[in-house]
Amino acid sequence: MKITDMKVTPIAFADPPLLNAAGLHAPYALRIILELETDEHITGIGEIAGGSSVLKGLEEARKVVVGMDPFERNKIRIAIDKTFANLTDSLNIGYAHKGAARRMYSAINIALVDLIGKAIERPACDVIGGKVRDRIDFSAYLFYKYEGAGGRWGFGHNPDARGWDKAKEMEALTPEAVVEEARAMIKEYGFKSIKLKGGVLPPQVECDTIKALAEAFPGYPLRIDPNAVWTYETSVKYAPLLKQYLEYYEDPCKGQDAMARLGHVCDIPRATNMCTTSFEEIPSDIQKGATDIILADPHYWGGMDATIELGRICSVFGRKLSMHSNSHLGISMMAMAHVGVAVPEISYAMDTHYPWQCEDVIKGGRVKFDEGAIVVGNEPGLGVELDHEKLEILHRNYLKCGIKDRNDEIEMQKKVPGWTVSKHIF
Repeated sequence: MKITDMKVTPIAFADPPLLNAAGLHAPYALRIILELETDEHITGIGEIAGGSSVLKGLEEARKVVVGMDPFERNKIRIAIDKTFANLTDSLNIGYAHKGAARRMYSAINIALVDLIGKAIERPACDVIGGKVRDRIDFSAYLFYKYEGAGGRWGFGHNPDARGWDKAKEMEALTPEAVVEEARAMIKEYGFKSIKLKGGVLPPQVECDTIKALAEAFPGYPLRIDPNAVWTYETSVKYAPLLKQYLEYYEDPCKGQDAMARLGHVCDIPRATNMCTTSFEEIPSDIQKGATDIILADPHYWGGMDATIELGRICSVFGRKLSMHSNSHLGISMMAMAHVGVAVPEISYAMDTHYPWQCEDVIKGGRVKFDEGAIVVGNEPGLGVELDHEKLEILHRNYLKCGIKDRNDEIEMQKKVPGWTVSKHIF
C-alpha cells in the first residue's frame, strides 16, 4: 500500500469569546484537516490546530509523505525529522526544526493510525497497543467569558438558544456566573470533574470561584490553570486556600525552576502543559522535580504513538498523566479518546474544549458523551468519517473570516485597548 495524496484543508469554526491568560478567543477558531489517500482507496483523516506556519509546514511535509507505505510510521517520522532539520530559514514556519517536525508528524500520525485501523478493520486504539479500558472520562472545562457564542453570532445573542447552548452565550465574569455555567455544562454532558481556566481575573476572585464550585458540586475533583501568569509568590500565597479543593495545580507559575520551588512548599500535585512539553524537556523536569503530572497532547508531542511512549516514561519516573486540549472538532475528539483508552498511565479525567463548539466536519453529527465520558467502540480507525460538504462550509469560513493565525492578545485589545500579555502578571 502506498500513500498517493495528502490533502490539507484549513478551516474556521465558531468559537465563543473565552478569556485566558493570553487574551481572548477570536469569533473563529482555526484547524487543519488532513486526508491521506492510498492506492487501495483507503483514506485516513487527521486534525490539528491551524495557522499559516502549520499550513506551510504541512505543505512541505506532503513532499515526504506521498509515495510512502502508511504502515511504516517510523520511517515516515524519521523522514519528516530529516526534512525539517534541513529546511532553510526562508521557509519561516515559526518553529525550531525539532518542534516543527514533531507538530507536522503529530497531525500525520493521527491520519496514519486512522488509515491503518481502517485497512485492518480494527479500532485506532488497537493500532497503538490496544484498550486498557472501554471509556475515558473528560472534565467540564470552564472559562470566564464575555457575552456571545462566536462565529455567525459574533458577540451578540441567539434568542433561540436553549439549555447549554443558551448558557454558553452568557457572560461569566463572577464566581456565581461560572457556577451557573458549570451547572448547564454538567447537566448537558454529565461531567464528573471540573477544570477552571484561570489567569484572567485577580487570583482571589479565581480562588473564590474554585470555592464556589466546590460548594456547588461537593465531591467533584477540581483543578485550576492560571497558564503561568501567577508569580511564584502568588502561587505560594494561594496554595493553602486551594489545597482543600484541588486535585492538581496546573501551571500556576512559569518554568520548571519556579514549579520545582513550588513543590518544596506546596503539597498540591503540580501539573503542566507549559514547562514540560517535549521529550527533550523531561530529563530536566525529573532532575529538578518540577512536576507531578504531565498533560499530554497527541497533537503536540508527536502523535498517538508518542503519547503511548510518554506514558511509559511517566511510569518509570513516577509521573502521572492526563491530557491537554485546545479548541477542536470531532476528529481530534476521537483521536484523544482512542489514546485515552489505550494509555494505562492516564490517571485523571482529560481536558476538552469540545462542548464549546457547535460545528463539526464528521458525518452523523457531533461525538456523543456518555455521563462525561467517550465510549470507544470497535469501529475501524477513529470511528468517524469526514463529511466533505461540512468540510467545504468550514473551509469557506476560513477564506471569509480573515483570520490566518490565532492571536488572543490582538482580540483582547478590541475589548481592552492597550492590553498586553507581557503586562498580564499577577
